[in-house]
Amino acid sequence: MQQAIGATNKAWPSMRWSRPRLPLWVVSWLQAGPLALVLFVLFALPTFLFLIVSFFDYDRTGIYPAFMLDNYHDLVNSPATIRVYLSSLKFAFIVWAVTLVVGFCVAWFLIHHVRSGTIRTVLFLLCAIPFWTSGIIRTIAWIPFLGRNGAFNQMLIEFRFTEHPLEFLLFSDFSVIISYVNLFTLLMIGPIANSMAKIDPALLEAARDAGASRWRTMVDVVIPLSKTGIALGSILVFTQVMGDFFVVKAMSGGQSASVVSALSVEIQAMQYPPAAANSMVLVVFTAIMVAGMMKVVDVRKELVK
Repeated sequence: MQQAIGATNKAWPSMRWSRPRLPLWVVSWLQAGPLALVLFVLFALPTFLFLIVSFFDYDRTGIYPAFMLDNYHDLVNSPATIRVYLSSLKFAFIVWAVTLVVGFCVAWFLIHHVRSGTIRTVLFLLCAIPFWTSGIIRTIAWIPFLGRNGAFNQMLIEFRFTEHPLEFLLFSDFSVIISYVNLFTLLMIGPIANSMAKIDPALLEAARDAGASRWRTMVDVVIPLSKTGIALGSILVFTQVMGDFFVVKAMSGGQSASVVSALSVEIQAMQYPPAAANSMVLVVFTAIMVAGMMKVVDVRKELVK
């Protein structure tokens, strides 16, 4: 009797684990389903609605269902559209270049010059602390600092670097770029630092033993192995600048414009079909730019490694 009970107990685990399992493709769909549903409801569906409205007709009293290309025709053939897109691209590329240089240097210092993991974590937290406050507050904080009678101008006059306040510091393209760099540099530091942390130090030692200078090591070893982080950071910075309008509005004093600021004006004027057409063109334009970056660096392939 005891032998039968013992045999039953030994057989029980195998019986318990013998129940049928779901196919792997079903498990994958169940895991991705909630996120796919959220993306569909919050992104795909609103984008589809914008696409439909972009073909509607409108007047001062409302919008009317129709299928017409006038909104896109007026948008593409408007000189104002070209100006705002060129302005947004100018800001995007300048901010991308500055944040890339600053982010790469900071990431290199944190990964290869800070030996203590604790100190490295503290420095990362110091970089992230500004993100604990609102981006609007961080943007507005530049106004009293860069103003004609602001702290920076007063310091320059006090140390006799200039006799008169510098006018270009505020309400100009310079102030817009400074604000963008302050807001989005961390988006470049994080991905690049993550890629640099995966570089085997033996590769750098081998390059130095082979007689490569620091510059050749940086160009031939570090940058190619950090290209995934550079691509991810570039995508984050580029899309953030192209989708922002508050910084341009607050820091340029109305002297500069962006695509989203033009969208805001159209929405305030209740010109919803042209605004929807403008938004769709912006989405397609940004998607093409991001696809170009993804073409240069296959981020999905690199992340799998």
